[in-house]
Amino acid sequence: MERSRLLFVCLGNICRSPAAEGVFLHQLQQRGLEQSFRVDSAGTGSWHTGQPADARMRAAAAGRGIHLPSRARQIVAADLDGFDHILTMDDDNLMAVQAMGRGRETKAQIRPITQHCRRQRVREVPDPYYGGTEGFERVLDLLEDACTGLLEDLLASHNS
Repeated sequence: MERSRLLFVCLGNICRSPAAEGVFLHQLQQRGLEQSFRVDSAGTGSWHTGQPADARMRAAAAGRGIHLPSRARQIVAADLDGFDHILTMDDDNLMAVQAMGRGRETKAQIRPITQHCRRQRVREVPDPYYGGTEGFERVLDLLEDACTGLLEDLLASHNS
């Protein structure tokens, strides 16, 4: 299987996108598919560059046995060619990433991660930063659903 390259994108790269990265990596590990994918995360903003994921998100993920290894970084134009799939958390992130690619041909497919949800019908993954613990749990519920669907879709497209 050719290695697929995925980038998860949110606003600051300390809550939702590192959680998506960690959830997806966890699912790959459970299936023994780590070598088939390159997975990363980034933010549309640079405020938290170099920082680990938010402590509340790390704690919520750890409660599910999920490790969040990334350090925050800002998405750059080269990512549009360096990744096959760029998955955004909300409409603002989607528009920001699409704007980066406007006027140039890009390799990456840019789309909302929620398009891959199987059980939940939502348009966006809400930002839990200013809320309580339940917001981080809700984000993980959504991301587990979306990442499961994403992996199924990627494996199905590879096998067809």
